[in-house]
Amino acid sequence: MPNIKSAKKRMELSARARLKNRSARSRIRTAIKKVRQAETVEEARTRLREAVSLLDRAARRRLFHPNRVARIKSKLTRFVNQMG
Repeated sequence: MPNIKSAKKRMELSARARLKNRSARSRIRTAIKKVRQAETVEEARTRLREAVSLLDRAARRRLFHPNRVARIKSKLTRFVNQMG
């Protein structure tokens, strides 16, 4: 446990950020799974749009590396295009 006031504050803030980041990453993983589990092409396309939106936000916030986000989006798009 830190003794310095600023260290305590940083600890609290990083704990809050960690929870937010965990939640965001979980939402993204779920969105990706939903795209892969879609049964129709239309359903897959709407879910892809939601997943891409979440991924772009994560890249902007540096939650994921932008190149990784681009790679995931590309793979998902190819998957959806192969469905239809």
